[in-house]
Amino acid sequence: MSLFHTLPIFLCIIFFTSTTTSTTLPPSSPSFPSGLSYHIDCGSPTNSTDQFNTTWLSDRYFSGGATGIVSEPLRFRHGHEKTLRFFPISSGKKNCYTIPNLPPSRYLLRTFVVYDNYDGRSHPPSFDVAIAATVVFSWRSPWPQSLARDGAYADLFATITASSEALICFYSFATDPPVVSSIELFAADPASYDAAAIGKNDSVLVNYGRLSCGSKQWGPGFSNDSDRFGRSWQSDSDFRTGRSKVRAMSTRSRISGTEQKPNYFPEKLYQTAATAEEGGGVLEYELSVDAKLDYLVWLHFAEIEERVRRVGERVFDVYINDDNLTRVDIYKQVGGFAAFTWHHTVKNLSSSVLSVKLVGVVGAPLICGIENYALVPSDPSTVPEQVVAMKALKDSLRVPERMGWNGDPCAPTNWDAWEGVTCRTSKNNTALVISQIDLGSQGLKGSISDQISLLSDLVSLNLSSNLLVGEIPSGLGQKSLIHLDLSNNQLTGPIPDSMASSSLQLVLLNGNLLEGRVPEQLYSIGVHGGAIDLSGNKGLCGVPSLPDCPMFWENGKLSTQGKIAIGLSCLFVFCVILLLVYIYIRRRRNDYDFALPHELTSLATKRNRYQRQKSLMVLEMESQHAKGLPSHFTTQ
Repeated sequence: MSLFHTLPIFLCIIFFTSTTTSTTLPPSSPSFPSGLSYHIDCGSPTNSTDQFNTTWLSDRYFSGGATGIVSEPLRFRHGHEKTLRFFPISSGKKNCYTIPNLPPSRYLLRTFVVYDNYDGRSHPPSFDVAIAATVVFSWRSPWPQSLARDGAYADLFATITASSEALICFYSFATDPPVVSSIELFAADPASYDAAAIGKNDSVLVNYGRLSCGSKQWGPGFSNDSDRFGRSWQSDSDFRTGRSKVRAMSTRSRISGTEQKPNYFPEKLYQTAATAEEGGGVLEYELSVDAKLDYLVWLHFAEIEERVRRVGERVFDVYINDDNLTRVDIYKQVGGFAAFTWHHTVKNLSSSVLSVKLVGVVGAPLICGIENYALVPSDPSTVPEQVVAMKALKDSLRVPERMGWNGDPCAPTNWDAWEGVTCRTSKNNTALVISQIDLGSQGLKGSISDQISLLSDLVSLNLSSNLLVGEIPSGLGQKSLIHLDLSNNQLTGPIPDSMASSSLQLVLLNGNLLEGRVPEQLYSIGVHGGAIDLSGNKGLCGVPSLPDCPMFWENGKLSTQGKIAIGLSCLFVFCVILLLVYIYIRRRRNDYDFALPHELTSLATKRNRYQRQKSLMVLEMESQHAKGLPSHFTTQ
């Protein structure tokens, strides 16, 4: 549990968007959305503005749950500390806030958690909180009384890359409902806190102490003092140990070297300091931590005492867990009234306490601030395209809220995967993949999304005994699939040919409304030692034990042969029509070309009549001549 759990505040999610202009950075440091922040008041139905002019958005981006109010609202200073969202078991064991459309960058996430007996049961809940796929906070009942009553802030730095969304999830233990009062998100420089050295994408920096020495608590949400990354700074007074007397000092003088990329440490941090009494002296701090983690410790110094004007007038050694790590002369490093930082990574800490000790060599030691972050290794998450497929399935199958299908289907690995889902690591061990889905007899009333084809590692799918409708998607034929049970639903349409090319060994499609020809390769599963059941589908045909398929009708529509036959018939009819049209045109052309005009016909008739008359006259003359009769004509 983070050190900030000792603060008197609630847990909830808060977001705010600022229009501050982005700061220009050199090419070596990627630009980041400077000034971008979000503040969500969990459980609140309306927007509000606090005394520091911060706009708190009404509750949003959640997957489920209900709202509540702390039992004693007047004990809390801020409105976002008085309301909360809780997630009863009816919302599932896993619930999330998903903040969309974020530019890739590093972000500071701050939550406020409080119980304050809002439910009247006097039983603070046990639950975990994860950012993306990595568990970052653990709350275990019973909480300390002050924590349960006053609440606590906790924060961390995490990197959001291509996913463009912040995923903050809450996981319930037993039947305990997780609670949250606010969430805040602030953009930070991707190169901040020596990201290149520690691996910015491999670790989440969980805050285990951020102290401003010699001052009270300050920062966004706690005072009017600003911090570009939204960091809040606690007073160091509760963490000092040792017998040396400590003196606080401060200055209003300007401090050079502050607000510099990539960490943008605020000037106010270096305008106060704690120092030990004269004559050497020792400054010592103890921070509570969890063992077996690595820790990144940052120390902040500035020589703000007027009387120190030369090198060697203030020199001290820095010890972390009794290891003497470095000797510091602030004036030698940066001069007076200038910021100086030093950081160190503590490896494999075996203790639950991290101590920082400054031992004077010349003069009294001095320090302005301490930061301690646990380097929590990022856990693998589910392959992005399979997350897309599972979200599509959630919508198409109408998975009920009680099953808790929220966030990453497989991660974090120390939580259960989505109910009915089994995962494994990918072949290269860099991500998680879906291997089995078992949602038999869950009362699902939707359909199977086409996006299921993206589950390229799916071995077994059981959606039997539900009320699913629609067709079996053609994408359900991935090579990895071995067992398929879609029996006793209301699926319609044909069995897709793609299933015939899969590696299926068990296929149960009985008790549906499927129709059409069964692919022979799919039916052969039973012949080769597998099992297949197609009974109860009156429309299926084409394999033994099923009726023969109509020659020209298949799957409730024309078969390929039917389409070919109709096509050939149409072609023949078309050719016949073309032939008849051709003959008709030819005949009309003959009538026009060889028929004689009316005048020519008349002339021909007269000529023929003349020829007939002439012929009769000649015949008559020849007859008279033969009889010796005189003729009226002389033959020439």
